[in-house]
This record gives sequence, C-alpha cells and structure tokens, in this order.
Amino acid sequence: MQTAYFAGGCFWCVEAVFQRINGVTSVKSGYCNGSTQNPTYQDICTGATGHAEVVKIEFDESVVSFENLLQVFFATHDATTLNQQGNDKGTQYRSAVFYANTKQQAQAKQFIEKLGDNIVTEVTKLAVFYPAEDYHQNYYNNNPNQPYCAMLITPKLDKYFK
Repeated sequence: MQTAYFAGGCFWCVEAVFQRINGVTSVKSGYCNGSTQNPTYQDICTGATGHAEVVKIEFDESVVSFENLLQVFFATHDATTLNQQGNDKGTQYRSAVFYANTKQQAQAKQFIEKLGDNIVTEVTKLAVFYPAEDYHQNYYNNNPNQPYCAMLITPKLDKYFK
C-alpha cells in the first residue's frame, strides 16, 4: 500500500472523486502542513494557520499508480488559480501535492512540467497530516443532496466519469 496527499480546493470535492477510483482503498479528509497543532475546521477557515485542506489517499500500487492519481488530480481541479478553487478562496484551498517520498516528489514535478508554465500547484514534503472532524469524512456520500454537493460535486463527478 502507498499513500498520497493532494490539496485541490475543498476536500469534499477531492474526496468524492478519489473514492471512485479503482485501486484506492481509503480516502480521509484533513489538514496538512500548517503551524497549528490539531487544528479545527474553524481554525483552517481563517486562512491563518498555513494548513491546506487535503485528502490522504491510500492506494494499491499494483492496481493504480501514483502517476494515474496525478492524472485524476489535475483533471478534476483548476491548478492554474493561486489559492482558489471556484468560489473557495484562501491559502487553505491551494493546489498542492504533499509528497511522502522522493519518488513522488520527482513524479509530481515531472508531471507538472509537462502541463506547462501556468500551473501554480506546489510540490512540498509532507510534514504533518491531521484528520478533519468526523462530519467531514465521506461527506459527499453522506450528503449528496446538500446544496453544495448537488451544485458543485455531482456535476464534477458526472463530467469526469463520462
């Protein structure tokens, strides 16, 4: 088993996509690489903690590669807007790959180079991951009719999986 950490805006959207990828065995929403220990969602929303909203993805590399996950990641969020995904604005919504090892670092940098100069995704060593509160976990699957989910996540899933 391998682990990947991606930040691509609201973790509810990112989580919903990766839960549907064959070979992904677990997806957990959380907060990564900030200055506050054990931050809460309210802490993160201030934008002052330095954390990013991320998903921790556990995957079976014999089924899906890290590069495949990078393809999904870059196909399902806007990697050209700094600290923003749609209406979600702030450093907590930045585009980032938090690598767990040097192989992931090299793969992420090579992938971004192929995409071009307008990509603002940071590639940073994973320092710390804090799981988000329980109500954030499996959010889309538990709340598909919630307005945010219905208006933003469902269309994203429909578009990607067509």
